Amino acid sequence: MRAVTGALSLRGNLLLMVPEIKYVSAEEALSVVQSGHRLFVHGSAMTPICLMNALARQAYRLRNVEMVSITIYGDLDVCKPEYADHFRMNSMFVSNAVRQAVAEGRADYIPVFLSEIPELFKRGILPLDVAIIQVSPPDAHGYCTLGASVDVARCAVNTARHVIAQVNPNAPRTHGDGMIHASRLHAMVWCDDPLPESTYTEKVTDVERSIGRYIAELIEDRSCLQLGIGAIPDAVLGSLHNHRDLGVHTEMFSDGLIDLFDKDIINNRYKRIHPNKTVTGFALGSRRLYDYIDDNPAFNFLDIDYVNDPHVIRRNPKVVAVNSCVEVDLTGQVCSDSIGTYQYSGVGGQMDFIRGASLSEGGKPIIALSSRTAKCIPRIVPVLKPGAGVVTTRSHVHYIVTEYGVAYLFGKNLRQRAKALIDIAHPDDREMLERSSFERFKMFPGWD
Repeated sequence: MRAVTGALSLRGNLLLMVPEIKYVSAEEALSVVQSGHRLFVHGSAMTPICLMNALARQAYRLRNVEMVSITIYGDLDVCKPEYADHFRMNSMFVSNAVRQAVAEGRADYIPVFLSEIPELFKRGILPLDVAIIQVSPPDAHGYCTLGASVDVARCAVNTARHVIAQVNPNAPRTHGDGMIHASRLHAMVWCDDPLPESTYTEKVTDVERSIGRYIAELIEDRSCLQLGIGAIPDAVLGSLHNHRDLGVHTEMFSDGLIDLFDKDIINNRYKRIHPNKTVTGFALGSRRLYDYIDDNPAFNFLDIDYVNDPHVIRRNPKVVAVNSCVEVDLTGQVCSDSIGTYQYSGVGGQMDFIRGASLSEGGKPIIALSSRTAKCIPRIVPVLKPGAGVVTTRSHVHYIVTEYGVAYLFGKNLRQRAKALIDIAHPDDREMLERSSFERFKMFPGWD
């Protein structure tokens, strides 16, 4: 164990002095982990890759260690087949790092609304033995932060019996619910590694740009936005440069917001709750994004059970929630987390915001998707694939948007929905969809 006293970072012209902070090796910090324990693993940009790979090196002494998380990033040894007898991921959102393990039965998936995950910890449904997190360095008062990922980590830290922190000078210091005093951390390990980065700007095609323009037309000035990460959200944000006075209350965001902040298009001025602040649970993007949110008081990173609570979301007027999906059937059922029986992602916060936006005064819940996959497979279909998970039910759906237009389904009967969805399907798929509609709803081509 080594003690570090004095300056840990330099911000502007202020040299930060901290109380005595003791750092230990990863091996010593992780010695508390025992066979049969349940661990929480911090996710997204704050995935503690250094500690997780150090844990894999202790596999020889461990069996049946359960790890719960949402989205994790990086090449994690604990997810590899050779460690299957030692570690098992029980994921609440299937990201790329664990997707193959879930498909092969070496990991599991828990379908749950993002807003309700903290309840699993607080109510002891998933009691946590150890939380392994990544934090920004202690400030002059000894406070670290959960950086770019507060979301469910806040509750995990509050409820876990032991908390092990990977302290990283590359982690942004964020404002909100993520403050943790160093005295509350049972072990601290210094690790100067770059954070995982993700950007979709180069993946935006003409299809996404067309979808983005249609959605931008639905967004009024002074709206409050929820957008995720990906080509479609980036395309929407790229189409908002003529808008004014937008706000943001979102579970997460990426680089696409930065230019709109700099141009004062997003200023949160007309939000009813948390005016002048962007409210979020986590952020994932490039180094530019992490630098932008670092010690930036315009951003509030809050506990996800608050951010994603539909009753909180609805309090802002004109909430526009934009979410993507895998496929939609002709009645409006939305599959967002699987491709048939293949588990691809998770429930996440889609329903939290679809419901919150629909209850907001002037709100607009939007599901956006390209009409076909990159392999030309239709995404507006007569029926969902066998085993597909319905994340957003047909009774919750309002707007469906593709590159061919907007279908407004709220208040529409099944035949009217089918007609509206056929109109925004790929032209080469419409004849097939019309035949299916006739067989199911006794609709004929040209029916209105």
